[in-house]
Amino acid sequence: MRTIIFDVDDTLYDQALSFHHTFRKLIDSDFTYDKLDQIYRTSRKYSELLFDKSEKGEISVTEWQIGRITKACEDFGIPIDEEKALKFDQLYKKEQQKISLFPEISALLTKLKNENKQLAILTNGEENHQSMKITQLELDKWIPSDNIFISGTHGIAKPKKEIFDIVESELASDPKETVYIGDSYEKDVIGAKQAGWKAIWMNHRKRSIPSISPYQPDEEVHNAEELLKYFYPDIRF
Repeated sequence: MRTIIFDVDDTLYDQALSFHHTFRKLIDSDFTYDKLDQIYRTSRKYSELLFDKSEKGEISVTEWQIGRITKACEDFGIPIDEEKALKFDQLYKKEQQKISLFPEISALLTKLKNENKQLAILTNGEENHQSMKITQLELDKWIPSDNIFISGTHGIAKPKKEIFDIVESELASDPKETVYIGDSYEKDVIGAKQAGWKAIWMNHRKRSIPSISPYQPDEEVHNAEELLKYFYPDIRF
C-alpha cells in the first residue's frame, strides 16, 4: 500500500479511558471496569446516532454531546439531568487533553514514515475539538497538516463517499493503493469500501458485523499490536 489513512478516536488511542475517568469522578466511582465499559459502548452507540442527526442539522452539537451520556445512563437506570450531562461533557473534553497514542501506533507510524508511505488522517467530529486531540497525540511528527481531514471542516462526514473522494483527490492517491484503518464498522469499513479503498477494522471492542451487510473488511485486528504485526509480521518487541 502506498497511502495509509487513519481514523483517530478509539483507533490511535483508547477513548474509553477518558470516559472511565470522567464517569468515576462525576457519577460513580464504584463501578467495575466491565460495567463502565458497557456504559461506554452504549454511549458510543448513541454518539454515532446523534452525530448523524447533528450533521443533518436536526439537533445542535450540544444536544449530540450531552445526549450520548444522557441516553446511555437512562439505559442503565442511572439518574442524570441536563446540568450534570453538561458537566460530564466538559470534564470529558478535559480528560481528552491527556490522551496518548497506543505505543504500537507510534512504532507503526515511525516505520511507515521511514518507508516514505503517504500518511493521512480522516476523522469525524467538530474541527476545533478534533484538532485539539490531534495536537495532543502529536500526530504532526508523522503526518503533515495538509494530510489531516476533519469532517467538521468540510461539512461532510463518514461514511458518505464524498468525504472519502475529497481525501483521495487532495492526496492524489490511487484507491487500489489506499488503505483506511478505523474502529467503526459503519463509519470506517463501509465508507472505505464504498470508496474503493481497502479497509482494516480495528475491532478492539469486539463488535459484530450486521448479518445483512454486503461489506467486509479486508483485515480485522483486535489491538494495536496486531495492527503493527499486520504491516510488519517479523517485528519483535
